[in-house]
Amino acid sequence: MSNDQSPFWKIKLLEEMTPHEWELLCDGCGRCCMIKLEDEETRQVYYTNVACKLLNTRTCRCLAYHDRKQVEPACLALNPKKARELQWLPGTCAYRLLAEGRDLLWWHPLVSGDPDTVHLAGISVRGKVVSECYIHPDQLTEHIIDDWILTDL
Repeated sequence: MSNDQSPFWKIKLLEEMTPHEWELLCDGCGRCCMIKLEDEETRQVYYTNVACKLLNTRTCRCLAYHDRKQVEPACLALNPKKARELQWLPGTCAYRLLAEGRDLLWWHPLVSGDPDTVHLAGISVRGKVVSECYIHPDQLTEHIIDDWILTDL
């Protein structure tokens, strides 16, 4: 395959991508929408099995994606700079992988051509999380999980 036929993510830097290309990088795993707790002293980040109230836990997509910042001010809009800096991004995240100079994984919908491979491969949070709507904030520490969320496959 020549360069002009190479997929956009192999020939463009994150900063060079169009908004549409940027959005296509999201594999729909929902891992970034999991509630994270940070130890104020050590700065260590812990994942919980609790998802943002805006995450549809079946489809692993945001219920209010375009208005998420208004509905949930704490929601983080990812950009190339943040993709390079945020160490809590899952090791499987396309934004993180590309920011680190690595390629997309086999199950990514842009590679497989199938949006369900992220679920079939067990990468998504489908069936693994509960919405924060059902968890009292004081109970979040009881929902801390091992760091399967940060590992590469």
